[in-house]
Amino acid sequence: MTFFADCQARVAAELLSGRWPMVVLYALSHGPARPGELREQIGGISQKVLTETLRRLEHNGLVQRRRYAEAPPRVEYSLTKPGEDLLVPIRALGDWATAYADRIPTGKKP
Repeated sequence: MTFFADCQARVAAELLSGRWPMVVLYALSHGPARPGELREQIGGISQKVLTETLRRLEHNGLVQRRRYAEAPPRVEYSLTKPGEDLLVPIRALGDWATAYADRIPTGKKP
């Protein structure tokens, strides 16, 4: 497989590019959650960035947003089938990171 501009593997990589998409998807692997619960679970993510990430993931069909007609309004996010299936490579990448992260230099390039 090659990573040309129009290949499917590159499309998948672009879906997960950035610091937060994989983290948010993994957090939703435990079940539907409200934005506040996600922020608490993830840590280190601002409300603005979480909202932007959830909107992007929803736009790409990886999460769904459910609004409840309650007072006050309640919103929950959950994974779609493609989002659930994406957990397989995300978990594999996590396993790789666990095995090799201490061998990867994280400082500036020489």
